[in-house]
Amino acid sequence: GIKAPRYQIKNLSSVFMSMASGGEGPSSSPQRHTNRLAKERSPYLLQHAHNPVDWYPWGQEAFDKAKNEDKPIFLSVGYSTCHWCHVMERESFEDEEIGKILSDNFVCIKLDREERPDVDKVYMTFVQVFFWLWTPPGLKKNIGETLLYHPYILQKGTAVAANPGESPPLAPDVANRCFQQLAHSYEEEYGGFRDAPKFPTPVNLMFLMSYWSVNRSTSEGVEALQMALHTLRMMALGGIHDHVAQGFHRYSTDSSWHVPHFEKMLYDQAQLAVAYITASQVSGEQLFADVAKDILLYVTRDLSDKSGGFYSAEDADSVPASGGPEKREGAFCVWTATEVRELLPDVVEGATGSATQADIFMHHYGVKVQGNVAPEQDPHGELQGQNVLIVRYSVELTAAHFGISVEKVNELLASARGKMAEVRKSRPRPHLDTKMLGSWNGLMLSAYARVGAVLGDKALLERAAQAGNFLKEHLWDAEQQTILRSCYRGDEMEVSPPISGFLDDYAFIICGLLDLYEATLQTEWLQWAEELQLRQDELFLDDQGGGYFSSDPSDNTVLLQLKEDQDGAEPSGNSVSASNLLRLSHYTGRQEWLQRSQQLLAAFTDRLTRVPIALPEMVRTLMAQHYTLKQIVICGQRDAPDTASLLATINSLFLPHKVLMLTDGDADSFLCQRLPVLSSMSQQDGVATAYVCQDFTCSLPVTDPQELRRLLLDGTTETQAE
Repeated sequence: GIKAPRYQIKNLSSVFMSMASGGEGPSSSPQRHTNRLAKERSPYLLQHAHNPVDWYPWGQEAFDKAKNEDKPIFLSVGYSTCHWCHVMERESFEDEEIGKILSDNFVCIKLDREERPDVDKVYMTFVQVFFWLWTPPGLKKNIGETLLYHPYILQKGTAVAANPGESPPLAPDVANRCFQQLAHSYEEEYGGFRDAPKFPTPVNLMFLMSYWSVNRSTSEGVEALQMALHTLRMMALGGIHDHVAQGFHRYSTDSSWHVPHFEKMLYDQAQLAVAYITASQVSGEQLFADVAKDILLYVTRDLSDKSGGFYSAEDADSVPASGGPEKREGAFCVWTATEVRELLPDVVEGATGSATQADIFMHHYGVKVQGNVAPEQDPHGELQGQNVLIVRYSVELTAAHFGISVEKVNELLASARGKMAEVRKSRPRPHLDTKMLGSWNGLMLSAYARVGAVLGDKALLERAAQAGNFLKEHLWDAEQQTILRSCYRGDEMEVSPPISGFLDDYAFIICGLLDLYEATLQTEWLQWAEELQLRQDELFLDDQGGGYFSSDPSDNTVLLQLKEDQDGAEPSGNSVSASNLLRLSHYTGRQEWLQRSQQLLAAFTDRLTRVPIALPEMVRTLMAQHYTLKQIVICGQRDAPDTASLLATINSLFLPHKVLMLTDGDADSFLCQRLPVLSSMSQQDGVATAYVCQDFTCSLPVTDPQELRRLLLDGTTETQAE
């Protein structure tokens, strides 16, 4: 076992951590230095291969050096598409003098946080606790030193566990509190949950729509839905949404979703696609379905590998089309008024004042001659004179302003966006992080499956199946029965040494497989989900306290065994696992998984009760347990038209508390073996038939799609005992 990090911690008076770093590739100056990171596969580590710093990757070689030379470790954690990481590299790690000080006095380790989120989480937790406890000048002891000498202090402060037999908190109370906390932080004008910067946080939006689904008749339920839909609408109109090349940027630096931080992350695309398609189910608005499709168009085009996997991210920074060595944030995405005028010069027939296509486009998207980015949103002056496209008017208002039809405006704007997309292709592209992560690929698998199912889009469902096959072929070590954390684009697509998957990798992939089963009704995905859940339980389960550790407890290079307790930019592995266990218990008949889900929720009782806003995804599962899942069983042939029409009805509705399954009369099938009761259900008069079951009671068989719709929406039909 690797013991050195524990030694290192016990023998340091301090740990120096940089939580940001990295530029892209070699700097513009001649490469005077090459360090050992040049041998790595991580794009982030390769970005630092020519720093004048004696960098080591995380591993035994660095730990041994620290021990043998009695030097502290300088740990710098970041990722390859981080804008502020690039700033830090330019200002610190490319400096010869700083490089010498670091190399002479420390063992310097560079860590890609996306490869090793477990290590990142441990040291971020330390930093947060350190600053929380640090209260000079009256403090007599260096608390940071105390924590480093006694890691168990951190362990105790971060422990999450349930007492034996403890029940989860009451779902309606927790959900109401979560809603109230979100409503308190809600920004009414533009949506979102703070003034600035504003993050999309799809976990909040999904909670609000789930909350509405069980509180439709209350003012709180209506308000929750309004908050979610308004936020999604304003984001879609804003500059955080790439109107030319689709997809969403990472966050907005202002309160109106206008000027984004331009990097594009895979996990945002995945969760936002699900949020938008859910909004389309709830509201029936075409806008939301269109945005969901657009997101997946971007991912298919720009973040997809031929193997079926998905790349991690695109950078915020790139070289401007005008040239020069310096990269600028947003250079790939922004426009000057002159560029727009030169590209769209044609006068529009019938438009007021002989307006050109550029006039109409600039009016609609807020393009100004002097640029439309306020100086306070541009601290480095990189966006001076530039425009970030943002929808300023409805199509109807733009049409009225220029005296032309709505159809004509839509046609003109689409044509303009197409021309601009062609111009974009000729610009220097931002750096692409071609790392393919298990967890984020799991999230994206869910997105393609769910959007494909709702839209009845066979191409999206085929892409989802391709992603499932990629995960099985490239990120599943069948011999070791282990999910791998990552692989990279290329012929071999491996990471050496391979990094074993973490809780998030298992949980998100299992969720993706369950969504893929419900979208395709091919039981191979359900079988693999069951297999992976069994393996997850072996590796990460806390038998005593409930819930799952984020990383394998047997890995002694990691000082603390933590249970992720926050649904943030991504949902936590525990929140997703609580839902997976609940769903799988219905598919497999394994009662222990239902109990395990309940024990997990009980372990997080304190956090769920006090600050449910920190765990909105987990609150959704708590609600699902409380309201109990509906089992919707379709008896029919998978590809038959009558089966398809029943499935289309189910998929058109937002039913957060359901599991969907198909039985084709084969008593030896996976589901019939697990759930013998399915063998008693059959088609009526040879026609595809639906049964809706809850609490061991099933509806009478239904063959008409409209009757099924009524049954699912209000539950009013005759029932029979199961």
